[in-house]
Amino acid sequence: MKLWSKENTNTSQQIEKFTVGRDNEFDMLLAEHDVTGTIAHVSMLQQAGLMDGAEANLALDGLNVILQEIKNGQFGIEEGIEDIHSQVELLLTRRIGEAGKKIHSGRSRNDQVAVDIKLFLRAELLKVRDDVKELFDLLITLSEKHKDKLLPGYTHLQIAMPSSAGLWLGAYAESLVDDMELLSSAYIISNKNPLGSGAGYGSSFPLNRTLTTKLLGFGSMNYNSMYAQMSRGKTEKIVAQALGSVAATLSRLAMDCCLYLNQNFGFISFPSDLTTGSSIMPHKKNPDVFELVRAHCNRLQAIPNELIILLNNLPSGYHRDLQLTKEILFPAFANLRSCISMTSLMLSNITVKEGILKNEKYKYLFSVEAVNELVNNGISFREAYKIIGEQIERGEFSYDYSNGLNHTHEGSIGRLCNLEIRKEMEKVLSKFSS
Repeated sequence: MKLWSKENTNTSQQIEKFTVGRDNEFDMLLAEHDVTGTIAHVSMLQQAGLMDGAEANLALDGLNVILQEIKNGQFGIEEGIEDIHSQVELLLTRRIGEAGKKIHSGRSRNDQVAVDIKLFLRAELLKVRDDVKELFDLLITLSEKHKDKLLPGYTHLQIAMPSSAGLWLGAYAESLVDDMELLSSAYIISNKNPLGSGAGYGSSFPLNRTLTTKLLGFGSMNYNSMYAQMSRGKTEKIVAQALGSVAATLSRLAMDCCLYLNQNFGFISFPSDLTTGSSIMPHKKNPDVFELVRAHCNRLQAIPNELIILLNNLPSGYHRDLQLTKEILFPAFANLRSCISMTSLMLSNITVKEGILKNEKYKYLFSVEAVNELVNNGISFREAYKIIGEQIERGEFSYDYSNGLNHTHEGSIGRLCNLEIRKEMEKVLSKFSS
């Protein structure tokens, strides 16, 4: 069944197979949203006088039954049915008769799939939001727990200045705040109603788009009917960029963990049951989870580029190219959430080594501390830098940090500002209600 079928017209099976592609596979992810959008549309048709009350109520009852079947896993797209929209309409018409044939009035598959995708993206972004917030909370907790455990800081992968496990973990927590900014922006853009834009040029029916916007809980609508269609692909690209930002944070954190677990660093460890072994080397405890998180997240960061290339030279209006955005983007949500979950699992079991900086190889970490002490005693910075530099060149430099390090400014190892970072996260989270 095809919604556009006419009598005495047939499509080559070869053409049909190519044009449908994997669409039905990803349409199943839209099933619940397709019915939800249709329920709102039918309610609007009744209010606008385009369906009488009895027919609309019959359709609404039937749609609610289908919706429950979807939630119960009792729904599928039948062989020969082109897409989710066709399946829902066919199933409803079988059950309630002629009234089922009226639910497409004032709609095109263009605005139907557009609203389905907006509803799907909105729901999935909220799940990612919750997962990111959970990881953020864990990072802040761990930052506080390990704030007094010193680590070497690096620039150019060379020993640089004293850091701490608290500073390291808190840095990734704050990175997630910025990632959440992009997620909230993607959510706001996804939270606009395209339903009622038809094929991109509106309708001669007196549709009430304000009503469907309210019924579907959208923050606003895509007002211009042509832009409502042009937002297809663009919205997906923006969402992919937001997911890619979270993925970039996870990938970088995963790389740090791979390094810090390495015996040449030896800063952190994990229980044996969270690492993997070697088929030949009995001593190995490999960070396979972090390596795969890194790999998955690097692939996720490629998705915006793939969408850019897909969409780059499309003119205005709808084009079948947009069908492919589903198979490019939809799997990314589950993939990213899996990476967040595994990162949280690993970090929940992290052990940070004590006394790392007592090793002789880290003594030059304190060269800046020594320079600053001379400056505090009245020597100019440039002269103090020269004095300490010459001590290092002669192999005479040493520094006793046993009485602690005096880092007091905002964001330093002595003042992590985790409370302030939490407040920034709360500000960003409030944007999801708009």
